[in-house]
Amino acid sequence: MRRSVVMPQAANASEVLDVLIVGAGISGIGMACHLRETCAEQSFAILERRAAIGGTWDLFRYPGIRSDSDMFTFGYRFRPWQEPKTLSDGASIREYLVDTAQEYGIADQIHYGQKTTRAAWSSDEACWTLTVDDEASGQTHSWRARYLVLCTGYYRYDAGHMPDFPGADRFKGQLIHPQQWPEDLDYRNKKVVVIGSGATAITLVPAMAEETAHITMLQRSPSYIASLPAVDQISKTLQRWLPDRWVFGMARKRNIHIQRLIYVAARKYPKLVRRLLLASVRRQVGNDVDMRHFTPSYNPWDERLCVVPNGDLFKTLRSDKADIVTDHIETFTENGIQLKSGETLEADIVISATGLNMQMLGDIELVKDGEVQAPNQHMTYKGVLLENVPNLAAIFGYTNASWTLKADIAATYVCRLLQHMAAEGYRSATPRAVDAQAQDSSIMDALNSNYVQRASHRLPRQGDKLPWRVLNHYSRDRDMLVEQPIEDGVLQFDAAADERRDAA
Repeated sequence: MRRSVVMPQAANASEVLDVLIVGAGISGIGMACHLRETCAEQSFAILERRAAIGGTWDLFRYPGIRSDSDMFTFGYRFRPWQEPKTLSDGASIREYLVDTAQEYGIADQIHYGQKTTRAAWSSDEACWTLTVDDEASGQTHSWRARYLVLCTGYYRYDAGHMPDFPGADRFKGQLIHPQQWPEDLDYRNKKVVVIGSGATAITLVPAMAEETAHITMLQRSPSYIASLPAVDQISKTLQRWLPDRWVFGMARKRNIHIQRLIYVAARKYPKLVRRLLLASVRRQVGNDVDMRHFTPSYNPWDERLCVVPNGDLFKTLRSDKADIVTDHIETFTENGIQLKSGETLEADIVISATGLNMQMLGDIELVKDGEVQAPNQHMTYKGVLLENVPNLAAIFGYTNASWTLKADIAATYVCRLLQHMAAEGYRSATPRAVDAQAQDSSIMDALNSNYVQRASHRLPRQGDKLPWRVLNHYSRDRDMLVEQPIEDGVLQFDAAADERRDAA
């Protein structure tokens, strides 16, 4: 039976909670559910800047928004996704998160409209003090907690990456970024150009094509695109004879292994995987679409692999409603875009699906005993804790598999750590790199995507050995975070004040 914890309904600087979670997206909701299940005696609250649960899945509202990972691995381990749909739409994912928060009794612990700007650790008090702006009232107040868990993702919610397009000020149509999608955007019978070749662009084109006069996907260079079945027929068939929890549990395990197999094969045999991916695309686009639009210059998984359900993008491009152009922008004109090849694309609406602006730790100013701590001056311990910073965890998911796989086991680790500290009377835990050296590589250097490279210098670093390396390997990470002992000689603990007095 789950134990209920009564939480303060408003910030009170005199109260010290056991745990504060920043962010009510997929990582924050998952972290809170793990706390409720395994650390029921710990008091906690969630601070969320937005007005609703969901994070990314509440922010993005563009047509066709959906997961780019299969839902059996994107759903939580403790509350499996139980529909045969492989790639789900944003509204369904949002509903799944809301339902999870309600089922696990954490919805009332979320404080909305709260922007955390500063987090300061005091070693004397063994406590974090957060400076938080209430964006509705404009008031600033404090929250205090013994342990801080940041579940803020890795990109800036305020604005996506919008390049400085030459001549954009001359364009008489609408130029928008999907991250700030206008609710009233009318693209019916309009000429639309989508700039980009990543997950957002390949989602927008088939979702909008039927209602536009014509839609063009304009890319500087192609991405690898794989087609997945929209429905998992194996699971759908097994549901006739087996309980749903068995069926979807098996689907989850199966897809974890398949994801890993594809990733390892791509790194070990890039030419073979490249041939297979391109052959699959060639079969689907037919003879009328030039394969140069789907033939990247880099190896598979140097950037994240894009996926489409039932080849919907390829079907759309075979129609007369859409086309794809690979070229560079010379300048915007009053009525569209002039390309360096000399071709002109007429447009009423241009959508700049040009990626994200990254930020770490929610752009919160991190302070330890009066000194500001820059994330890029620290390594990550087991991909969860931050070197030399006490009682702080950052839940960060996978880039080469479903985000939630890593978020789940990272949350499990944090709960194990909290339980261990409570049992042993420790008031703080700090990773110390005694015999490890930081390397000139960030925690996301496995990807060469532009948005990663633009921000690489600001990200936490990797070390030259475990536990300071980022593995991006579910089974090894699970062993390290879920099975291995908490005390390993690297994580250093400080006893509670009364025990330190007794020892003296």
